[in-house]
Amino acid sequence: MVRGKTQMKRIENAASRQVTFSKRRNGLLKKAFELSVLCDAEVALIIFSTRGKLYEFSSSSIINTLDRYQLRVKDQGLGSKAVRVDMEHEKDDTCSMAKKIDFIEASKQKLLGNCLESCSIEELHQTENQLERSLSKIRARKTQLLREQIDKLKEEEKNLFEQNAKLREKCGMQPLGPPSKRKDGENCAVCLPRTPDMEDVETDLVIGPPERRRSGQNP
Repeated sequence: MVRGKTQMKRIENAASRQVTFSKRRNGLLKKAFELSVLCDAEVALIIFSTRGKLYEFSSSSIINTLDRYQLRVKDQGLGSKAVRVDMEHEKDDTCSMAKKIDFIEASKQKLLGNCLESCSIEELHQTENQLERSLSKIRARKTQLLREQIDKLKEEEKNLFEQNAKLREKCGMQPLGPPSKRKDGENCAVCLPRTPDMEDVETDLVIGPPERRRSGQNP
């Protein structure tokens, strides 16, 4: 005998409905027991009949299982709420960051001299003051770098002068004065030891612009 397909709707006959309830209840309880044993799962099953009679199954304690279930549902609810709050904060932060980027880009264009048609006199005055402050900082930094470079060159000059003094001392020559006390042009003079031939040589050295000699002398 072929068994017909059961329609998923309420059984109108009370006796047939009670028989089907008993069979399906026993099968459901059996499946719950098998699931708990075969898979080592924590299973809790509660069934109320149409007359209000309770049928239950629990692999451990139905009270502990229900408490665990309620705690898990509560945690999931708080977790989903926290996720929604975080997403809203991230969205607000993204919008705020986009506005800041647009403002910075507009300020950059104004400093470059672009997009000034829509600026008011007050905005142009603020941009001018900002550029003047920037130029002042740039010039101050440039002056500082130049002073550092000058100090470095002075230190190198001092080291070279000390080396020159040591070399002249080894050669038996008279040391030169400090660079700050010598006259202009004296640093370039090369002092050589005097010889008898050099004493017989007459020189007529004139420092300054050329002048006409006295009448009767060749220029």
